[in-house]
Amino acid sequence: VQLVESGGGLVQPGGSLRLSCAASGFAFSRYVMRWDRQAPGKEREFVAFIASTNDSTIYARSVKGRFTISRDNDKNTVYLQMNSLKPEDTAVYYCRALVSGNDYWGQGTQVTVSS
Repeated sequence: VQLVESGGGLVQPGGSLRLSCAASGFAFSRYVMRWDRQAPGKEREFVAFIASTNDSTIYARSVKGRFTISRDNDKNTVYLQMNSLKPEDTAVYYCRALVSGNDYWGQGTQVTVSS
């Protein structure tokens, strides 16, 4: 299983970024996917979840209405569209998959929201 995130960077408050996570090594379309994040000095926290089939989604309260998770099963990729970014969104963002009872994480991509 391999998860590779991309799309992070430095953005001003109010700006947008789109993160991508390219997955390989497992039957991507059969598994739920999620994004987590870890801010400096804080524990890793849940951000968003997307189901494998019906594309049902769940969001953390802190990002609901600003972030959108989506997936393209043909490209084995999950996305996180982040709008109206705030300084408190600054964190390393990780793609996560639970495959056959094992938890897998990508290497993470840094998002910094600052003026």
